Amino acid sequence: MFSEVRRDGLLYLTAPLFPAVHAFTTRYGGVSEGVFASLNLGESRGDDIERVRENFRRVKDALGVQRLCFTHQIHENKVRYVTSADAREPGDKMPPDCDGLVTDEEGLGLIIFIADCAPILLCDEKRHIVAAAHAGWRGTVADIAGKAVEAMAGLGSDRRDIRAAIGPCISKCCFETGPEVPEAVMKVLEGAGGEFIAPSPAHAEKYTVDLKGVNRALLIRAGLRPENIEVCDECTACHTDRYWSHRVLGPERGSQAAIVVNRRA
Repeated sequence: MFSEVRRDGLLYLTAPLFPAVHAFTTRYGGVSEGVFASLNLGESRGDDIERVRENFRRVKDALGVQRLCFTHQIHENKVRYVTSADAREPGDKMPPDCDGLVTDEEGLGLIIFIADCAPILLCDEKRHIVAAAHAGWRGTVADIAGKAVEAMAGLGSDRRDIRAAIGPCISKCCFETGPEVPEAVMKVLEGAGGEFIAPSPAHAEKYTVDLKGVNRALLIRAGLRPENIEVCDECTACHTDRYWSHRVLGPERGSQAAIVVNRRA
């Protein structure tokens, strides 16, 4: 069960067994207005950049982090190694095209953005290595979860020591798709993905897909212990008062974020 944290007006979620400083933000606690109200962290959504910067300042103060590395998310499976040289502020240089970040630099924060896609945070507290991955359905079936684990292993992590937290995202109840997504899920899981797929109760020739479950299965296949993976049960599409959902709200919306800091909580 994920926990709610209320700090200096912010409301964010944490995974109790995840040992690094981290947060899955909600819509609450910022200064943005209108469709971006209030803690919008998406700098390219059309919000006033000074409001976005103030939102970031509040989040960074709450987590005690000064340096954040960003991605320009492209719904693929590239995971990039970053250091403080890659840190930036909202509105500065364009971040790299990738959907995952990994670092072994202590004190550095990694951030990915979400509005239905699955946010995955990873931590190896023994070797001080963390990773963050943005898993939309395309990134999921391209196994970005496994790629992030591989990147951590390449830096020296023992896969059995890695802990993972999969945060709020669209759940099986609301993620209705055509046959292309179930087909891709069955392919990446080598025919073993049937438990994560069901016929849509509302529309013929449509299916519902459990992105959280698929990513959990991929993390286990990559070598994580099942007991080291925590999954949030909240659905972004069901709770648009609390989260932005691209599927429900469309492109005129803000973005929440998942952040992990390479520092013990």
